[in-house]
Amino acid sequence: MVGTVATYGAQDHLLLHRVKDPGEWLSVVNWDTGDLRQLEQSAHEGYVDTSVMCFLPFGNIVGIMQGGVSAPSHRALASWLSGIGIFPNTQFEVRPVVAHAEVEQLKTASGASRVEVKIMANKMGSLRERQGGLARSLRAAGEAYGEISVTMILSIPKKKKLKDHRELLLADLAEISDVVTGAERARARLVYTDPGGPEHTRLVELVEHNITAKKRVPATDSDGNSIRIVSAVDAILAAAVENEDALRLAVDVGDS
Repeated sequence: MVGTVATYGAQDHLLLHRVKDPGEWLSVVNWDTGDLRQLEQSAHEGYVDTSVMCFLPFGNIVGIMQGGVSAPSHRALASWLSGIGIFPNTQFEVRPVVAHAEVEQLKTASGASRVEVKIMANKMGSLRERQGGLARSLRAAGEAYGEISVTMILSIPKKKKLKDHRELLLADLAEISDVVTGAERARARLVYTDPGGPEHTRLVELVEHNITAKKRVPATDSDGNSIRIVSAVDAILAAAVENEDALRLAVDVGDS
């Protein structure tokens, strides 16, 4: 990873680059002729995939736009920040911001009949002080087998006498909600009981409701000059303004 700074609008923004391996097969196609030409790297040059990253002025939030599917993601940012040693002996964690409404579903449900969670090894430390059964089970698997990812599925049959079990499972999930929203996978079948009405369920995908925005990013201006970075910064900051209320709510930061 290589980090550089792009200054635009009197603000500094991070460009994080993934250096392509010299052995990667890169080619250029001529659209007029269909001819392919292989790209060969010289000893003092290389090719990179780039992501634009803008640090917002509230909530410790960073907006990210990847230049391609293999460009650095939020996980790469965490690794890079930890690796450059800004704060010695500190491991950074960058995780997606999940829409507040989805997490709030845990507070309005009466129980959970099914929970599926996939936790990567680097998340296990976040469970160290949690006392619920779900946290203990995930932690025990990590402690028994070392640096592994753990996928756990808990399912409680739909029986009235198991109502207490569903309530307990919901409570255990709520206890680690801040951890599972940054997990590889986290979904739950929540149970709702309406007064005087029948019991019903709803599937909640906790990590599938990240706050995202689609934006058009022009690559060149009217004169053919590259404006990719400027366009990406403008798009990220515009999306941040449009979603500011949701972002502040998600990270529990009040109005400015």
